Amino acid sequence: MDTNFVRERITQLRMRKGVSEYQMSYDLGHSRGYVNNISSGKSLPSLTELFAICEYFQITLVEFFDENISNPALLKNVVNELEQLSEKDLQLIQTIVEHLIQR
Repeated sequence: MDTNFVRERITQLRMRKGVSEYQMSYDLGHSRGYVNNISSGKSLPSLTELFAICEYFQITLVEFFDENISNPALLKNVVNELEQLSEKDLQLIQTIVEHLIQR
């Protein structure tokens, strides 16, 4: 993992959210080129800004750096919904997921 990961991850998450670099910069309270400078490799966010970026995407810093999760916000939402199901329903969901993985 290196600085390219941070830039690529921000771009990936931004595109999944469907916002432009300009809109994200504006939403974070920065000049219009802020996210573009990160994406192009001209700069990196400070740790404080990285926390703000994670909050913007509604994910934790751990989720940001987890390379195995391509859409952490979606996964988090699914897990939150699953927590409301009964044990019987969870077992059914588990069976469905196992079936889908075997495809």
